[in-house]
Amino acid sequence: MNRIEKFICFEESSIRDAMRVIDTNARGIAFVVDSNGRMVGTISDGDIRRALLAGYGLNDRVQDHMNRDFVFAYQDAPPEEIKDKFSDRITVIPIVTHDRKPVDYADYDRNQRIVVAQPQMDGNEYKYLMDAFLSTWISSKGEYITRFEQTFADYCGVKFGVATSNGTTALHLALTALGIGPGDEVIVPDLTFAAMINSVIYTGATPVIVDIEEDSWCISPKAVEAAITPRTRAIIPVHLYGQPCDMEQICRIAGEHGLYVVEDCAEAHGAEWNGKKVGSFGDIACFSFFGNKVVTTGEGGMCVTDDETLRKKLLLYRDHGMDPEKRYWHKVIGYNYRMTNLQAAIGLAQVEHIEEILDWRKKLEDRYAESFREIPGVRMQARDLKGRKKIAWLVSITVDPQDRDGIMDALKKNSVESRPFFYTLSEMEIYRRYAADCPVSARISRSGLNLPTTYDMNNEKIDKIVAIIRSVVA
Repeated sequence: MNRIEKFICFEESSIRDAMRVIDTNARGIAFVVDSNGRMVGTISDGDIRRALLAGYGLNDRVQDHMNRDFVFAYQDAPPEEIKDKFSDRITVIPIVTHDRKPVDYADYDRNQRIVVAQPQMDGNEYKYLMDAFLSTWISSKGEYITRFEQTFADYCGVKFGVATSNGTTALHLALTALGIGPGDEVIVPDLTFAAMINSVIYTGATPVIVDIEEDSWCISPKAVEAAITPRTRAIIPVHLYGQPCDMEQICRIAGEHGLYVVEDCAEAHGAEWNGKKVGSFGDIACFSFFGNKVVTTGEGGMCVTDDETLRKKLLLYRDHGMDPEKRYWHKVIGYNYRMTNLQAAIGLAQVEHIEEILDWRKKLEDRYAESFREIPGVRMQARDLKGRKKIAWLVSITVDPQDRDGIMDALKKNSVESRPFFYTLSEMEIYRRYAADCPVSARISRSGLNLPTTYDMNNEKIDKIVAIIRSVVA
């Protein structure tokens, strides 16, 4: 199927057929043609949504709901003329012959601006979402929730999944289910997003911030062992930017000292340590499904575990602490951390093609690595550490700290997004009192940035990014 065929829908087709076309092209629009192949209109996912809400059915005809006053461009139009037709509302423009037969399309986001991350939704996402929508089970009950939980747990190699409203609530829920609270200490890495340490503080426990490894950028097992006190109850290893932690050493330390392990896998769906998926090592592991993650539900998260007792606690605390056998009877102080059926429908479709997503991410990272090989001072995230199979969440590099902001400014001026590494927790005033000296994380944080890691990246775009970075470093 070529580019334009993914957009074509006939005016006599049904709304259901139009939905299939939109699901295939993942651009939110279909080009409507007559029996002679000439364009007579467009229909968007918004047009379909409004028709369904107005009481029309999936078998109604497209021609009754399409937009006949549509924006298009002729195939011999200059690029500047096409560019002027884009707006906040119009981001995909059909390119047609002079007898109105569509031959191509122009996509503003993909042709004008290179973004850091965007979800890849060319599987069953739209189909499942509309199925959940039409079922009227749009809140926190529905078949897609249980299907998504079990499918994702199976993928991670564990028995149970408990979906949550986001990754932060997954972490807080996990700590709560383990009984972590005031008087306890939880060891955490210095280089990570703040949601993890905030979750510890929510419980009333005290976070203990330790340094990271030089090569992996993940929490240092030696630093963990040195930080253990009689009050230590848990360790939270964060698989940073897709890199697995040294789970062999962390689990050994936890076992010797009777500590819980709560894996933070928000950025590492599918990564492995010694052939086992991350998420299968801890007492509980937590995932995020935010829009920039490998698997996304827009917002969302999940706890996974092999422990049936912990699963029951997670379910109890997730739903207001309400007794599952006695409705509106609350056994504990709980939370509303539930995921919706609509979110889970998207998540299930995402998991169905996660290996495809991981494959193109790896190939993209390989292409970046090849291009950076000849640029002194640019260091890729380590990809060949013993026992670790990292994934490319975002392509991550370090450069001379004096060059980093200049690189980001130059990329921005050329319509290329980038992201600096997280600030270390220890340098922020609100967390500083919990930290030991962390020189490695401080150095890595100041020198790191994340580069565009999206499905529509190609050699031309990578060459553009590499040339910009080379010019600043030189």
